Amino acid sequence: MRGIADCRHVLFLSYQDSKGGVSLENVHQFRRDMWGIQWTFAHNGEVPKFTTAEVPMLGCCTKRNYFPVGNTDSEGVFCAMLDALHAEFTTLPTLPVLYEAIQKLCDEIVRGREKETIFNFLLGCGTFTMFAFSWPGSREGSSVWNGLHYLVRCFPFTTAKLIDVDYAVDFNETNGENDRVAIIATKPLTHLEDWKEMERG
Repeated sequence: MRGIADCRHVLFLSYQDSKGGVSLENVHQFRRDMWGIQWTFAHNGEVPKFTTAEVPMLGCCTKRNYFPVGNTDSEGVFCAMLDALHAEFTTLPTLPVLYEAIQKLCDEIVRGREKETIFNFLLGCGTFTMFAFSWPGSREGSSVWNGLHYLVRCFPFTTAKLIDVDYAVDFNETNGENDRVAIIATKPLTHLEDWKEMERG
């Protein structure tokens, strides 16, 4: 394959409009700068606490620094999470402390609306760090399960065949012995690979 970039992580979301309408400002992924670091956010799901015009504040936040440009629950959640982190820390904390703070925010977002909430996201923090969270579920009247599944590929690589189209890739041709690739998706993308669903929360 040609044109493949060597990178630490790539955040891609194939978006299905469910909230907020089809418009440029509602397109994922969302990006903001905090502490001189680029943060990116892609979300799949529905967060009832964030479907109103007024975005709730989270954690110890009392002042907004980040505002949604569009009107999706996804961007509202992202801005509220950044506001809460900005209120709690003056600089980027250590990764274990940041992970714990993000986990607490996720628990707060879901709390009280556990059955209606579908909250699956990838959150990129700079070049090297990505967080994933899954609170899976199905939308009312739908049999489609929205969760997060993951797969780790490493040497020796195999050939993967896509589930939805007749296409295969031999990853021995695109990767080297030292490469390791993790893929996170709403559902398994390929046949005959060991996809695992992330645990809730």
